[in-house]
Amino acid sequence: MVLTLCAAALCAAACKKEPAPDKGPGMVAPGSGAAPAPSAGGGKIVIGVLSDMSGVYADLGGKGSVIAAQMAVDDFGGTVAGMPIEIVSGDHQNKADVGSSIAREWFDTKNVDVIVDVPTSSVALAVNKVVTAANKVFLVSGAGTSDLTGEQCSPNTIHWAYDTWALSNAAGREIVKNGGDSWFFVTVDYAFGHTLKNDATKVIEASGGKVLGEVQHPFKATDFSSFLLQAQSSKAKVVALANAGGDTVNAVKQAAEFGIVSKGQQLVGLLMFIADVNALGLPTAQGLILSESFYWDRDDQTRAWSQKFGAKDDGVMPTMIHAGVYSSVLHYLKTVAELKSAKDGKAVVAKMEATPTDDPLFGKGTIDANGRKRHAMYVYQVKTPAESKAKWDYYKLIREVPADQAFRAPADSGCPLIKK
Repeated sequence: MVLTLCAAALCAAACKKEPAPDKGPGMVAPGSGAAPAPSAGGGKIVIGVLSDMSGVYADLGGKGSVIAAQMAVDDFGGTVAGMPIEIVSGDHQNKADVGSSIAREWFDTKNVDVIVDVPTSSVALAVNKVVTAANKVFLVSGAGTSDLTGEQCSPNTIHWAYDTWALSNAAGREIVKNGGDSWFFVTVDYAFGHTLKNDATKVIEASGGKVLGEVQHPFKATDFSSFLLQAQSSKAKVVALANAGGDTVNAVKQAAEFGIVSKGQQLVGLLMFIADVNALGLPTAQGLILSESFYWDRDDQTRAWSQKFGAKDDGVMPTMIHAGVYSSVLHYLKTVAELKSAKDGKAVVAKMEATPTDDPLFGKGTIDANGRKRHAMYVYQVKTPAESKAKWDYYKLIREVPADQAFRAPADSGCPLIKK
């Protein structure tokens, strides 16, 4: 098993104005020896971890996704069907053209069999097309857009940890039920933000609530003052952040400065991760309502795995993206072991969908015919500093949404793979 990084030259070629960080071609994990030549194909399984390694989502996926993939490989035994397993990784810089170029290069020169992670929905949708054309496998845990199992579903793709519909369904219904029946959205202006806002709107209205307005902000925004002022003036009971990563962290910090919560409005992060809460600190994040599919401290099995992860990542606890990478890679390897081949991506995905999932992080689950991995979702509230007993002890459970209710029904997804 060898860990290599995508050559910086590749990313620079795909995006001349903004070359990738200098990771160096052929860089390998400590102790793994010299960098390997590209695989000749057929004799190994190659897993490509494509993520944001240096930008606003790096803490959510990034190097932690590489660690999670390697943990799955190690726990599986290091080989599959008599073949060694290699992991390569690359930085898509949150740009669709860069992500697509890396995927094509991996398929053409490194014989990558499966791409995993891929935060940033616009990148994931672009990579989805490349994977389908190449008949490889795409296991998405980083991107949120429900279009991946909707109008843009693929027989080569499985969407793992969460999606915009599940996030909206879990948190939205709970909040409206408890009196938060008028909403204003602060939405990041790209595919993920629009889908999250649209999915949330449907849930809110179906639950008896209403949306009073929306303001859109650019990706990687630093000044949210004008957006938050519009949210305040709307008089909506709930100010919903339809963004993620650094955008969410900046918005929550500035919302505290504007007194959004102290003046009577409820602040909701529709997609927040434990890494975001850690970055904000409990004094700022306390009271936030959010939904996740994984929390490191949920039970004995999640704690045991997360502590192993933390030992490899400077004590950092994993996000649900990291958990999704581990879980999806493990299920993929089990499937390849049964098929004894990974050459036909559609056949691998079909077998994965036909096989119930079972792992220590998400428990027992299934995969729908539109590629939607189905498991429970959880609604949490961020603890106050007084409630927290240790670092990373950040969530208290409000509600568990069972697997059969947590995700959109395949028949309602708009996926052309679903027969009417």
